[in-house]
Amino acid sequence: MNVLIIDAQGGGIGRQLVAAVRRRLPDAIITAVGANTVATSAMMKAGAHHAATGENAVVVACRRADVILGPIGIVIADSLWGEITPKMAAAVGQSNARRILIPFNHCGSIIAGVPDVSAGALIDAAVGALLSLDGDPA
Repeated sequence: MNVLIIDAQGGGIGRQLVAAVRRRLPDAIITAVGANTVATSAMMKAGAHHAATGENAVVVACRRADVILGPIGIVIADSLWGEITPKMAAAVGQSNARRILIPFNHCGSIIAGVPDVSAGALIDAAVGALLSLDGDPA
């Protein structure tokens, strides 16, 4: 399974996702794409197999992924303090990959009905959703 993890800002969520996926799904091939070099570096240090940075990297990686993981902001143009370009958001949204989006209420986007839980609990829920795909990413 080819898992694409996308993050921005400091890459903290992406770092936690990479580590959790490596731990719980060791056969997955993890590609990490950061909107900036700091995010990419954090995810690479956490154990991603492949890493790249920027808009075109997101576009290309979305074509190759079976599953895309990241904060919900990766599908909202201009989110994450402006780091997610319209082209990035469209690439994620139009990808044939399954998307597992983490509902963080920040950067001007509020997801109604989502309880205020810790980042760790949200990461666990996202990895649980990935595991529930049971080898069937499509």
